[in-house]
Amino acid sequence: MVDKTVTKISSAFSPLGVKGQKYLASGVHVAMRLWENEEPNDHKPMTRRDYETVGFVTKGRAELHLEGQMVLLEPGDSWVVPRGAAHTYKILETFSAIEATCPPAHAHARDE
Repeated sequence: MVDKTVTKISSAFSPLGVKGQKYLASGVHVAMRLWENEEPNDHKPMTRRDYETVGFVTKGRAELHLEGQMVLLEPGDSWVVPRGAAHTYKILETFSAIEATCPPAHAHARDE
């Protein structure tokens, strides 16, 4: 049997997470979220997440610090944070990005 369910999410009505992220479409195995206009900041604390993240920069610049490496993220760049990897972001210019997480980040309070 073919799954005929289709979900459309308008970001104008998306729920917000506690860190300001907008939750977009979410399936059983993957979810999307949007970070909009994150202002420049000092390093956020290092964290490890119980999910894999891939992202795409739409605006601004940030440094991704990941397991002793630093990657400069600019518009048009994409990145991967493996599940369980120690990482943090330093926003250099007002930053917007779309991320996908697997399994979904918001499930079972994984974003907290």
